[in-house]
Amino acid sequence: MKLLLSLFIFSLSLSLKAQDQVIPTFLEKWENSKTYLLKIAQAMPSEQYDYKPTPREMSFREQLQHIQQNMDWLRSSYLQQDEQIEKNSSLENEKEQLIAELSNAFDALSTALSKIPASELTTKVDFFAGEKTKLQILNLLQDHVTHHRGQLIVYLNLNQIIPPKYIGW
Repeated sequence: MKLLLSLFIFSLSLSLKAQDQVIPTFLEKWENSKTYLLKIAQAMPSEQYDYKPTPREMSFREQLQHIQQNMDWLRSSYLQQDEQIEKNSSLENEKEQLIAELSNAFDALSTALSKIPASELTTKVDFFAGEKTKLQILNLLQDHVTHHRGQLIVYLNLNQIIPPKYIGW
């Protein structure tokens, strides 16, 4: 009985330790995702930001705006209610402005997540696709960025621009 109790306590401590790694692990990957996306945004010349491969596709600019707006929406709606990011419109051109807004959206999510205890990631929230945990929202955030970033890489290739080297871990 004593051995069984010891094994249970040991496995519980491993489980709790693993939970404590979820947020730092996500934040490390999130920072790499940010760096990679910003390099992709920089790689496309300003005059090509309205490029779209087909009429039904979003333009390069619209893809970036969509990513940024989705990050802000998911963060403010499900992770950090009611905190909005102020826009800085003092930058010289629209490309710089959009890149700054993307960077701010990544940073705002990192800041919000660093204030959330790991135990809160199991909290369920009402989502349009059904009830989800906050951890599922984080997974959606990363997946959404990856999805649209992949499209942006195709846009670069179609314009004979070599995409930046992948930044994983």
